[in-house]
Amino acid sequence: MNLQYISDSNGQTTGVFIPINEWEGLKEKFKGLEDEELGEQSKKEILSGLKQAVEEMNLVKQGKLKARNAKDLLNEL
Repeated sequence: MNLQYISDSNGQTTGVFIPINEWEGLKEKFKGLEDEELGEQSKKEILSGLKQAVEEMNLVKQGKLKARNAKDLLNEL
């Protein structure tokens, strides 16, 4: 998988870019994944997910939560 990591101005990883052809392959492999596309979520759901992600990242930075690697995250999907 050819992932590209997105970083903020402090060098902290803030996201992952997945090429569209690989995204399409993931959607085929994990049939429910296409339901998670932004077009299927409400603004409230998106904001809630972002809030949770920020809270988890803050806990990781504080050493209160262990970060997951990208492979484990994708396997969870």
